[in-house]
Amino acid sequence: MPEVSLDLDTEDLARRYEQVSAERQFRGGQELLRELALAPSEHVLDIGCGTGMLAEYAAGLVGPGGSVLGLDPLPLRIELAQKRSAPNLKFRVGNAFDLGDLADSSFDVAYMNAVFHWLPEKLGPLREVRRVLKPGGRFALSAPARDAHSWMHAIRKRVLTREPYNQHAEVRSNQSYRVTVEELELLLHQAGFEIVKLESRTRVRNAAARAQWTPESALEFAEASSFGNFLGHLPAELQQSAREEIKRELESLRTRRRPDDVPAPPPRAQAGRIIAVAHRPR
Repeated sequence: MPEVSLDLDTEDLARRYEQVSAERQFRGGQELLRELALAPSEHVLDIGCGTGMLAEYAAGLVGPGGSVLGLDPLPLRIELAQKRSAPNLKFRVGNAFDLGDLADSSFDVAYMNAVFHWLPEKLGPLREVRRVLKPGGRFALSAPARDAHSWMHAIRKRVLTREPYNQHAEVRSNQSYRVTVEELELLLHQAGFEIVKLESRTRVRNAAARAQWTPESALEFAEASSFGNFLGHLPAELQQSAREEIKRELESLRTRRRPDDVPAPPPRAQAGRIIAVAHRPR
């Protein structure tokens, strides 16, 4: 089964991510930064910064005496991020598996927002994060939990089992790299962190978000946030037809005219997320 690809991103997907991530990724990221309680003059590392929206927000919190470095492995998203201008904000292409050019004990804070589930191997990146943090430095992550039901991925899986889509090897789903709270607890301890908070949460959609939700907007988010991997394993001529089938099932889900084996999502809740806050021992 092919691995998730970093080569399927496009300028259109990157721009769409910038537009559709505000309600989910950015809102969740703000919640994560509240857990970290960023202070003026702190130096912050954003791993998997995307188009830089949350990093820009963090730069405002640490002020001119602090700094934020945003890393992302997708060059097109870094190009968009670099359009955000602030003296204490920098972006470059990079990823969680190679922080070797960053000095030991050089950051007060590091975080991964909606990133951890994309990492097939997790202990190495966590150990690297610990290395670049100062003694007492704080680390936080937010990621979907493995044991949380995702109705979008349930429908995707259902559609892709049909002809002719099932003739094409499916890219490994982002579900494959998710962890449980218990697994993350073990990983953080193995990496040398002391855990401050570790819990699973269900985020509640506000009324405006529920009103704006459509099958098309849900698909756009899935495609943009997966940087093309959602249906990218299919030939171009099949992607559109698969997309239309998924949209039809999403619409039936919304109106409750759904197949019996596809559960309806709660009207207000989103899938569970793991929130973790830890620090490097002094």
